[in-house]
Amino acid sequence: MEGGPSNKERFSSAEAVMLGALAPGVNGPTWNTVKIAFLMLGVCLAAMLSLAFSFSDSSLIFHVTFLVLIAAVLFVLLSSFLAETGLVSVEHQMQEMGLTKGDVGDKSNKSN
Repeated sequence: MEGGPSNKERFSSAEAVMLGALAPGVNGPTWNTVKIAFLMLGVCLAAMLSLAFSFSDSSLIFHVTFLVLIAAVLFVLLSSFLAETGLVSVEHQMQEMGLTKGDVGDKSNKSN
């Protein structure tokens, strides 16, 4: 049990998100990053909507409400897609790209 680091300790979040962007499938840290980005987008759109209401500009309210609707539909579609397909582990993504820990060490030794 104490022989090696656990799967959670082997990969940093930045490595996992980079692999999620390059490899097929979506891993957990990448999906968490996307959810945080949607949360920040929601906060910004809520601030824009409150400013539109404070200015009492009906065209601005309509446009910002349309942006909120687009963002909500996109998030629901992404969530339902991932519920159907499921998440992929970081290790599986590394194997598909040929970046296992032994391969990375061999490549760095060859370049030196």
